[in-house]
Amino acid sequence: MQIERIDEIDLTPADEARINTLLVRAFEEGFDDRSFHQQRHHLRLILRAGDDIIGHMALCYRSIRLGEELVRIMGLAEVATDPDHRGKGIASEMMTHAIAAARDSQATYFALFGTQPLYAGRGFVAVPNPVKHTALYGAWTGEVQVDDRGFLMVMPLRDKPWDDTAPVDLLGFSF
Repeated sequence: MQIERIDEIDLTPADEARINTLLVRAFEEGFDDRSFHQQRHHLRLILRAGDDIIGHMALCYRSIRLGEELVRIMGLAEVATDPDHRGKGIASEMMTHAIAAARDSQATYFALFGTQPLYAGRGFVAVPNPVKHTALYGAWTGEVQVDDRGFLMVMPLRDKPWDDTAPVDLLGFSF
């Protein structure tokens, strides 16, 4: 499998359309004509089959507050495998590349919102932190919310443990 790494600013209109096609096929919720759920990211990992994009992961590098501390994280979003290609190890191989990209960055933690076994099997741990963020609906700004549903999963990338008692402030939208 040849995983491609594309910086967000280098996405072509054709690849944006292909990613949108994949996301619409892979998820029940609407992406309209966007290649992202609510906000653009920094980096895309994709896998092609001919002209189609059949695997996708978005990475978001940013700073957040973990309690009083400002920390760097890599966020994982829009993990998608084309329904016709599931069960072939695509997401697993892409996750290997995503973790490597996170480790190569200056991020202290790799974080995502989800509950799939793939994530726990790769070292992500569900954490109970309340998460403050700006809600986005259909790419429109909503209100500031505090979410404590337990969907946050974290993987430390350095020798610094995650404080699962500290409130998390994403300093904006979730990823």
